[in-house]
Amino acid sequence: MVTGREQENSVRAKELYLEADSLFRSAGSKVEDERIDTFLQAAELFGSAAEAAPRTALEQDALFMQAESLFFAEDYRSATETYQTLQKNFPRNRHIDRVAARLFSISDYWINRVVSEEDSWMNFNFTDDKRPIYDMKGHAIRVLDQIRFDDPTGRLADDATMRAASEYLRQEKFAEADEFLTDLRETFPDSEHLFLAHMLGIQCKLELYAGPAYSGLVLEDAEKLVQQTRDRFPDKMQDPANSESVAKASAEIAYHRAGRYAFRAKYRERQKKYGAARVYYNLLLQQYPNTPQAETARTRLAAIEQYPDVPKQRLSWLQKVFPDQKQTTPLKTKQQSTDQAETKLR
Repeated sequence: MVTGREQENSVRAKELYLEADSLFRSAGSKVEDERIDTFLQAAELFGSAAEAAPRTALEQDALFMQAESLFFAEDYRSATETYQTLQKNFPRNRHIDRVAARLFSISDYWINRVVSEEDSWMNFNFTDDKRPIYDMKGHAIRVLDQIRFDDPTGRLADDATMRAASEYLRQEKFAEADEFLTDLRETFPDSEHLFLAHMLGIQCKLELYAGPAYSGLVLEDAEKLVQQTRDRFPDKMQDPANSESVAKASAEIAYHRAGRYAFRAKYRERQKKYGAARVYYNLLLQQYPNTPQAETARTRLAAIEQYPDVPKQRLSWLQKVFPDQKQTTPLKTKQQSTDQAETKLR
């Protein structure tokens, strides 16, 4: 049952919406400063209409138009907040595609501003409504991520994923970029960005490799991705630039994996465990014979050929003096021996 108060609010909300809509439509024909002021006035009225009709279709439309008004008034900061309020209050609203497009364009604008102002000493913004107050690049990526969250199957979800990955790559945040690129490959198999996500993913994983003293799992992932790229995009591999890039990545992976064997072999040599060192050198030669480390492996194998597998134990005579850690059989007393003999006779 609708109360008189609710009916009154509904009527007032419609009046405010129509008034705001009239301002919005007239703003486009005005000169710049007057146009922006008119859009801001429309935004305020749309906001009042939304407040007067909570949890209704009119609130949904009013929030969208409020955000649109702020967008055209070039107050991108407030527009973003209003678009996000709409998405939060009405997750499956009928404006979702338009909202995603607006948020994407705002994020793209912020990222481009970051690039153009890279050397600026000013990290805070208190005067330009087009920008967040601080951390413009962080805001841009969060907005892109929100696009994916709000509509993971939407038309711009894969674009937002790739844009965020590209920005993380530009910032040399390779772990974050790799996460977005992996998500794109797994979640959007039909994306137009799929090939690029494979190529950039390979480079990301190589950048993440920390050296032979650390885990080599990222190299395994890179090697799998190289093979996937060749298998899934044979037409792209016809392009000499693409095939050369993948071949270079494959050679770099082989170089690093050979380096891991060389690192282990040298470590065993320092321990004088020449048998284990020979195993690693031979594995290196079998699997990566064309790497720079292969020649070193051949040289070292020849140098340690006559060495024992394990070092001879020095001062072995000390073992006879000091007992080892094995539990010794306790000495039997004369009485225990007599008792055991009597038991056997029985």
